[in-house]
Formats: sequence, structure tokens, C-alpha cells
Amino acid sequence: MDNNYDLVIKKLFPEPLASPEDLEIKYPPRKLAPEAMVTRVAPSPTGFVHFGGLYASLISERFAHQSGGIFILRIEDTDKKREVAGTAELFAKSLNQYGIFNDEGLNKDNKEIGDYGPYKQSERAQIYHSYVKDLLLKGRAYPCFASTEELEELRNRQEVMGERSGYYGHFAVWRNKSVDEVLEALDKGLKPVIRLKSPGNFNNKVIVNDLLVGRREMPENDQDIVIMKADGLPTYHFAHAVDDHLMRTSHVVRGNEWFPSLPLHLQLFATLGWEAPVYAHLAPIQKMEGVNKRKLSKRKDEEANLAYYKKAGYPEEAVIEYLLNLANSNFEDWRRENAEIHNSEFKLSLKKLAKSNGPLFDLIKLTDISKDIIARLSAEEVYISSLKWAQEFDTSLAKRLQTDESYAKKIFNIEREGAVKPRKDISRWSEISAEISYFYDDNFILDASLKKELMNEISPETAKLLIQDFLSVYNTQDNQEEWFNKLKDTAAKHGYAASNKEYQADTSKYKGQVGTVAKLLRFLLTGRLQTPNLCAIMQAMGEERIMKRLNNL
Repeated sequence: MDNNYDLVIKKLFPEPLASPEDLEIKYPPRKLAPEAMVTRVAPSPTGFVHFGGLYASLISERFAHQSGGIFILRIEDTDKKREVAGTAELFAKSLNQYGIFNDEGLNKDNKEIGDYGPYKQSERAQIYHSYVKDLLLKGRAYPCFASTEELEELRNRQEVMGERSGYYGHFAVWRNKSVDEVLEALDKGLKPVIRLKSPGNFNNKVIVNDLLVGRREMPENDQDIVIMKADGLPTYHFAHAVDDHLMRTSHVVRGNEWFPSLPLHLQLFATLGWEAPVYAHLAPIQKMEGVNKRKLSKRKDEEANLAYYKKAGYPEEAVIEYLLNLANSNFEDWRRENAEIHNSEFKLSLKKLAKSNGPLFDLIKLTDISKDIIARLSAEEVYISSLKWAQEFDTSLAKRLQTDESYAKKIFNIEREGAVKPRKDISRWSEISAEISYFYDDNFILDASLKKELMNEISPETAKLLIQDFLSVYNTQDNQEEWFNKLKDTAAKHGYAASNKEYQADTSKYKGQVGTVAKLLRFLLTGRLQTPNLCAIMQAMGEERIMKRLNNL
């Protein structure tokens, strides 16, 4: 080693650094079964939590845990210019909220867990410096002082010459600068980036194997990429290699926008003398735009933001089951056959993940799944979940639910616990307020036009007699059969058929059929013509509210 070059390295890294050998000891191979996967999700805290990020996290977590492995949350926060405060913590909390639990990294309480940290890249600078220094010592990296203007001039020149753009070959002017020239630049106070001295040749081909994309032949990387920026922080390419090696990541599941970088990443691992993890590049979630498909966009689509689902009130479990449905199409059949089993028992299959065309986003499908999820909940669970949502997004609803908890639970239990076919009219918590409004007197309204229409079927005089006679025999403790028999008897007393079939057999004998009478009661009690089971509604409302509304014709 040239003594002067040794001086270059000392100027670049004056602080004492651990050796690569020391780091191997500090972060040893994990003692796991051969089939156990160590996976990670590594978001950049530059904005909101993307729906696709939750999708990738779920897949990574399931593969790790169903194989007896480890799932890591690592924060890639080296781009300080784009970092949005609180995003890392939001991501950690979101994973926990949706039942995706990481074994290591930042947790929901903003604390790090695990022995392979730090798990924020901004706190790992000295680790990266150790490996950058080692590459410099071995002649596999070099300082580059090219200015932004010089790089722009280089790109323009390459364009005019019809050459590939980039910093490579004879265009990499600082690759072969003398030690004296480097020292001179340092003495001037210039801050260099550190570039990889790529051993690749673009005319050569490298075979890459991806668990999802498959076996591909791609050009070798010959770009002298930046591995450390002038501020001392690494680029994504370098940091991910160092982190995945030291954290002993076995499988990297990430978006296929990174697939073109795979030759570079494999080259980095080889240059550093490490075995690369296995890669699986996910096809992105697609959305229809007219007759064409496009990637779900954080700029165009509100559904790309995870906050959209929280505000709309979709249960977290519904979102996860929808994502499992996107990941493996056989999940829907599994759920149908295992209605009472938690989705964590579903065995996610790598072979069934989309290979090229990403899964298609379908809000209607999510809504249907959400209806099924809510239908399986008890009245108590619906009350707790809807109240929790309302406390954040609808304070008037929260106040209503808390004012009379017992009444609210009676309402939520209509066609629910013990029902042969539980109601499926609620798909998200944001619908609750409108769905239950008629149960509360301050929200109860009778539409004048509907009332006039109804009075054309039943005269006001007949309606009053029907109500009077029905109330004389009705009891709030009546079950469905007792309730309906009393309704039929009351209807028959006033010339209405006991069924539509009976009425259609001879319409001249009747004023109408019992359904018309039920329609009258339903409207006067709820202000609506379509509702859940009317007998159950009346049981929940109670005698005082029923008397008040039916006697107010």
C-alpha cells in the first residue's frame, strides 16, 4: 500500500473503525433451521405508508414466520433531504395495527428490538465506513470529486456521442487519478463521494435467478456507482448489501422496480466476498384506468395511501385478507372452507405469487371481504371497533355510542349472534352512523313523499286501526314466529291476506297482503322501506320508542 494512499484513507476516515472481521464476530450467522427464512422490509421514511408496502411486508412476514424464521423491519433513512418526520414510526405502528409483527427492528413503541441493530441506516454510518475503507484498501473503490456540473457535462457529451450514460470506463475520470491529485483535492476541503471500481464489462452477460421473475440473462454492471455520498452516508445499493449480509437476510422480497439493479447488487456481494441472499421481485399491484392497467400510484390514487383504509373504516383484518387474496388466488377457497380459522393459518405459497402481471386492485372485492369479516363479529366486537374508529373520525357517533352502550349493542346484535345468516349490510365503520341513525329520536325523520305514497296503499284511517290492534297484542318479548303470527292476525282482521301467494290467488277478496302492513310498520318505526329484521328492530327499540313512533301517524 502506497503510504500516500494510506494518508488518503486516514483523511477520509480519521475515526477508529471496527474491522470487517470484528463485525463478522459481532453479527454472527443465526442459529436457525436450514429451511428458516430471514426476511426484511426496508421502507424509506419519505411520506405515507403505501398499500404496496403493506403487501410486501405481509408476504415477507408470512414467509419468515411460517418457515420458523425471522422478520426484520429496517429503516432506510439515508436520504435526509426527502425524509418526512414520523414516517418510520408510522410504518412500525401500521405493521402492528394490521397484525404484522416484526421480530427485530423498530417496534410500535418506537424502540428497537433485536441483536443485529442498529436498524436505522442513519445510525449505522460507522459500519458502512468500515467496509468502504476496506474496499479502498483493496483497490476496489476510489474517491471521486466530480462536481454536479462536470457530471451534467459528461451526460451531455455521452448523448452527443451516442454513448450509454453513466460513470464507467474511460468516462470514469477519477478512477485512475493519482494519489497526489486526490490529496490535493482533499487539502482544498473538497468532499468526495466514494465509487465502486466496477470489475464488470457491459458486453458480458450475467445469469440471474429470481424466485418470481425466473432465470434471466442480463448485461454485467460496469458502472462505477456511488457507494458512499459526500455526507458520509451510503447509497441504497451499498447499504442494503451490507445490512442484508450482517443481519443474515436469506430472502429479499421487494418490488420488481429493483429487478434491473440485480446484476449490480450481485456484483456488490461478490466484490465484498459475501454470498448474496435469494431475491424475489414482486409484480406491483395494478389498477384499471379505462381499458388499461397501470401501477397503483401514490400520486394519482387515494387508495395507495394506507391512511385511506383507516379513515374509511375498513377492519384491519379485512385489508389483510384482501392482500392475501391478491397474493395467492387460492386464499378465497381456503377461507370458504375454513370460515372460523384465523388467516395466519393460511400457508402462503411462493409459487402462486404473480410472476409478471401484478394483481389487480378491486375495491368492490375488498368491500365484500370486509362485509364477511364484520358479519363474523359479535355485537360486542362491532361496538368496540366502531367506537374506536368513531373516537378518531366521528366524534358525534362516538358520543352517541357511549351515551347508551347497552342500546347500541342491542342495535348491533340485530341479525348477528345466533342468526342463521348474519347480516352483511355493513362493510366499514364509516357506514355505521347512517346505518343506525333511525334508532335515535334526534336523527329520526319521516319522508313526507314516502308517507304520502304509503297512504295511497293504506288509508290513514285503516292504518290507525291496524296499528291500534297490533299494539294491543304485541309484546317486546315476542319471538319472530309469535311476532309474525300477531301481524298476520291483525292484517287478516282488516281484510289483508296472510301471504302474497294467498293474495295473488284471488286479489278481489283482499285489500292487500300482510307485507303491506309490515311495510307500514317499518316505515313508521324507521323512516325506511328496507331494513334488517323488523321484529329484531322492535325488540331493540323497546316499548316506549315503539309506542311513541307508531302513535304519531
